[in-house]
This record gives sequence, structure tokens and C-alpha cells, in this order.
Amino acid sequence: MAEQIGDVSRAGISIAVVVGGGNIWRGKPHEDAGMDRSTADYMGMLATVINALALQDALERMGVASRVQTAIAMPQIAEPYIRRRAIRHLEKGRIVIFAGGTGNPYFTTDTTAALRAVEIGADAILKATKVDGIYTADPLKDATATRFDRMDYMDVLQRGLEVMDSTAMALCMDNHLPIVVFDMGSRDNIRRVIWGEAIGTYVGRSEATIGKP
Repeated sequence: MAEQIGDVSRAGISIAVVVGGGNIWRGKPHEDAGMDRSTADYMGMLATVINALALQDALERMGVASRVQTAIAMPQIAEPYIRRRAIRHLEKGRIVIFAGGTGNPYFTTDTTAALRAVEIGADAILKATKVDGIYTADPLKDATATRFDRMDYMDVLQRGLEVMDSTAMALCMDNHLPIVVFDMGSRDNIRRVIWGEAIGTYVGRSEATIGKP
């Protein structure tokens, strides 16, 4: 993943990354077992910081400059999230890695990605996941599931498709921020998406809504 991000950055593309922490900690199972929701979520935020530092280390061993910014202050290991500072890093060609979620419980890293993307004026959200787009059902469980090439935000919300949580999807819709959902396991997919190849699923405004308020 670091190699792909570094290659795209060297080509002059500004990249900010929001990392999750599910490989280390998932709050939902522990909440279901009786843990306090806020505690579980804060532990998940700390897990994202671990992943952010790992990604930063991998990038910098490749000679790619990066900065980690956290929504929860921990100045010994990362910068605090400051919007203008993040934009300045991007202008200087550095990759910015956002960790710690929004800094608040009850919000997912999907919402963090949407929020940070809007704040820094991103052109799009690239959601790297385990499947190659949005399907009518979970393709890992349903062999008859079919993939969408393009969807409108409202269609995703109305169908209840779990590509991103509804808060994140609504924020993208309100700010006309397109989303591309693609498989992170296939080599060079980040570069292919950025260079405009038709892979994954594009989520944006439908032709019927373009031009309308």
C-alpha cells in the first residue's frame, strides 16, 4: 500500500490518507459484549494512530515525506490536526495521514474521511476496501450479487448498502464530493483509479440531478 501511495505522490498528486484500526481493534463486538461505547470507540481511535505511524514509517523508508496528524492530542508522536497546516503539507508535496478519527466517539473513520476531505478541498474520496466495488449484496456471502459501475448518493442511502455509513455518505452528497470504491488488494489500483481507469464503483450525482440545487 505504501509503495502505491508513494508512486502516485511522486507523480505530483496530493494525497491525504485516513486510516482505520480494525486490524487491531473493533469496538462493535466489545460494545455488544457490554463495554461502554465511548470507551470502545476511543480504543479504536488509538488503533488508527498505530496504523498511521506504521504507514508513515513505510513511506519514509521509501524516501516519501509524510506527516501524521491526530484528532486526539499526543504531541510526542504526531502533530495535532490543524486544517491549514494539513493543506500546507499537501502544497509542499507531503502525504498527510489523518489518525484518531474525528476525535469523538460514535463516528466512524468513513465519517472522518468525508469530513477531512471536505475540509481540505479534496477532489474525491478513494475508498480502498476488500471488494472491487459496490454490490447488490455482500459478494463474499452471496454468489449472485452483482456490481454497480456507477451510483447516485441517494440510491446508496435508500438501498441501505453498507459501503460507507449514512453520515459519511450524506456529507459527501451535501458537498458534491465523489467517491470511488475499489479493491485495495489488487496491485496498482490506486494509480489506476487516479488516472481515470473505470474500475470499482463511482458514487456521485446522477445525470438527473446535475445542475439542480
